[in-house]
Amino acid sequence: MKQKPIEDRFHNARNNPSLVVIEGFHPLKHAIRFGVELLEVVSPDLQELAALQAEYAPDIGSKIADQVAAVSDDVFGRLGPAKPPTGVMAIARRPVVNLAGLLDDPALAPVVLLENPRNLFNIGAAVRAAAAAGAAGVVNTGNLDPWKPAALTSGVGLQFALPVARSEDLPKGGRPLVAVDLGGESLSDFHLPDRALLAFGTERQGLSQELLGAADHRVSIPMENGVSSLNLATSVAVVLYHWKLGP
Repeated sequence: MKQKPIEDRFHNARNNPSLVVIEGFHPLKHAIRFGVELLEVVSPDLQELAALQAEYAPDIGSKIADQVAAVSDDVFGRLGPAKPPTGVMAIARRPVVNLAGLLDDPALAPVVLLENPRNLFNIGAAVRAAAAAGAAGVVNTGNLDPWKPAALTSGVGLQFALPVARSEDLPKGGRPLVAVDLGGESLSDFHLPDRALLAFGTERQGLSQELLGAADHRVSIPMENGVSSLNLATSVAVVLYHWKLGP
């Protein structure tokens, strides 16, 4: 059977829920470190790619070199809406996440819940913070897919480091639901449960009344007078590191 043109393969992968497209070297290196199943890797400059790996990721060995194929710069530019500044793209298998299993996981680490986020870059940055702090996983409600290339780019591929999934509805489970909300108790006076489900809303709209009503606790991030809010990813980082570094 004749293989489809490379442009078609990358276009189809972007719309296939079982696959992801990774754009750029830094998301790709993290994906490899955390066990990605690569199906195709392409680059217009193999020498530059090898230099990037030698400088930033010698630990991943030959995993890129063994699979990468050279393409022209013209073809590379047609594989997506914009060429990544570090010239490599890949198609990979999307990990399957058991949402119920994640919520029931007895490990003493919180799960981050992003309620109806509006920006893929914020989702990716929140995933990056969650991975760095050792969260058990990240779940978002709403229409945005946390595995889209823009989210993978802003998350530098750390979606592969922990379970990341989208849920149609407010996840249910045995974890205490902690809503991060301006009207809550100061985070500085609150001990976060290790297995909390930490809920964050958008900077503009905050959390829904449904979620606030379901919350077991409501906490706020203390800020100086005149400062009204932090963006989503920054809020996630602050709360997770309060948990990680707390007593």
